[in-house]
Amino acid sequence: MLGAVAAFGAVVVLVAAVYGFARLIRLAPMVRDVAPFLSGGSPAEHAVSRYHVRWYTITMVFLAFDMEMVFMYPWTLVVAEVGTPAVVEMFLFLAVLVAGVWYAWREGAFRWT
Repeated sequence: MLGAVAAFGAVVVLVAAVYGFARLIRLAPMVRDVAPFLSGGSPAEHAVSRYHVRWYTITMVFLAFDMEMVFMYPWTLVVAEVGTPAVVEMFLFLAVLVAGVWYAWREGAFRWT
């Protein structure tokens, strides 16, 4: 217990030292009016308004299929051990994903106009 408290204290001191050193050697004072993008130019529009809401739906569909791949990689190892039941379960899982894409398509989530 005492070792954990000492380690936590050492981490806090180290973080404070690094932060203090960075503030000591910084080149310019922190000014909130300077934009870090567009070579310091003012943005033409608000950051939230740049993307249309339809992109969020596409992002959610992409994440669903991305998570599918997370499950597919270990599945390849399980198929070698379990056999046919693992194949059937994976195709059921893929069927649920296809049903979700079909529903999104039917509701117009992929229409661009």
